[in-house]
Amino acid sequence: MVSLVIGGARSGKSRFAQSLGAAAEHPVYIATARVEDSEMAERIARHQADRPPQWTTVEEPLDIAGAVARHRGAGFILIDCLTLWLSNLCWEGREASEAAIEDAAMRQIECVAKTAPATHVVLVSNEVGCGLVPESAVGRAFRDLQGRVNQTVAQLASQVFLMVAGIPVAVKQPGRRS
Repeated sequence: MVSLVIGGARSGKSRFAQSLGAAAEHPVYIATARVEDSEMAERIARHQADRPPQWTTVEEPLDIAGAVARHRGAGFILIDCLTLWLSNLCWEGREASEAAIEDAAMRQIECVAKTAPATHVVLVSNEVGCGLVPESAVGRAFRDLQGRVNQTVAQLASQVFLMVAGIPVAVKQPGRRS
């Protein structure tokens, strides 16, 4: 099963997504963040401290499909977060066209979804379309790409939760048409 937990910054996405795997025996946390400054190092340390010791952490900033494939027997996989992952893909592919980056991203999302029948995969993402219009062209292109990735994941997901001020709002649930 694929689940999507989406919301704004500091909305409680990670905490809630992690709670979905609380009963899992050997949950896997795929972390997409890169330590690029002291502020990000502090954020990562806070996330790590919030995870119980039975969680296996896999640091994978680019190949989430490969990481999921390597851990498909885990029963519960949390990917946190698609926004940082997509940002990493954009940086790595900065010489490529927007279409090529989008194709690469969508191929990985499809591969992750194919693993879902054997494993509950929860993806965390930022809802980037509710804020200000980015000032730069590259910012607007990223916002649009993230929106398309989020739409694709939401379509593939059996359940979608929107986080609002720490409260999960079920947007899509199994057996309910959305």
